[in-house]
Parts: sequence; structure tokens; C-alpha cells
Amino acid sequence: MYKILIIEDEKLLSEMYEEKFSQSGFSVMVAHSAEEGFESLKEYKPDLILLDILLPQENGIQFLKRAKDVSEISKIPVIVFSNYDDPETKKKASDLGARDYLIKTNFTPSEIVGKIKDFLKRLDTSR
Repeated sequence: MYKILIIEDEKLLSEMYEEKFSQSGFSVMVAHSAEEGFESLKEYKPDLILLDILLPQENGIQFLKRAKDVSEISKIPVIVFSNYDDPETKKKASDLGARDYLIKTNFTPSEIVGKIKDFLKRLDTSR
């Protein structure tokens, strides 16, 4: 069972994605801020982080910058999912190690789950 950490501040969205991933066989933990995400990482040790960009206090880009400097966290793949469709932000996220940048409105929640499953399968076969 894959473990996924969703860092999403919008309660309705985080609950919906938590339910979708749980129904698809994932173990899910949700954090509502970058700081809460960092705290969760210490105990939860997910296989993947699904990260929103627009978060309170510290945004997703700042989270990626911090994560890059912590060896046990920097090894965890991060996929950004956001409605913030800005080419410069996408480039920054990629430069900081994000494996993909998904625009939430371009996909149904089920399609996002499918993309994450495909990504993790590819990751497993490359190890």
C-alpha cells in the first residue's frame, strides 16, 4: 500500500482527495499547511507528496526549497497540484525537484488518482 501525504489548505478539496485516494487503496495523511506537512513527514514517511502551491504562510515553492535541504525529505517525490497556472512557478517547482505540475481544473479527482498510480508504478520499475 502506497502512503501519500496531501498538502492542501482547502478543507473541502483535501477531504475529497483523501477519500478518493483511500478508496483507491492508498494510505493517506492530509496536512493543511506547509509547516503541518513538514511535521507530518517526520512520522508518516510517505512514498509521495501531493503539494498545493497556494498555501497559508509558506507556499508550495517555499516548501520545496526547505525540503531540498533535508536529505530524508528530499528523496520523497513531490507532485504539485494547483490551480495556479503560472509558467514561472511551474519552472521554479521543476527546478526545485517537483516531478510534475498538475492543474487541478484540468483533471477530475479520479484522473489525478490515476496519474499518481501510474507515476508510482513507473517509479517502482525504475528502482
